[in-house]
Amino acid sequence: MAGMFGSVAAIGAGIAVLGAGVGIGRIGGSAVEAIARNPEAAAKITTTMLIAAALVEGIALFGVVVGFLGANQ
Repeated sequence: MAGMFGSVAAIGAGIAVLGAGVGIGRIGGSAVEAIARNPEAAAKITTTMLIAAALVEGIALFGVVVGFLGANQ
């Protein structure tokens, strides 16, 4: 039973990473589109994009760590 729980935890960690990749891709794409529409606001858009991407990465890292901790039990 423990091996099965570890496999489910690993799948959960993979889904967390996949979700983060999709999220960062959408953030980047939206930022590029916004900069193309309003080049004068590029600095503000870039700063906001980096903060949002960092938050998404933090959540993804948390999900991976929880998945790996669950795999050890």
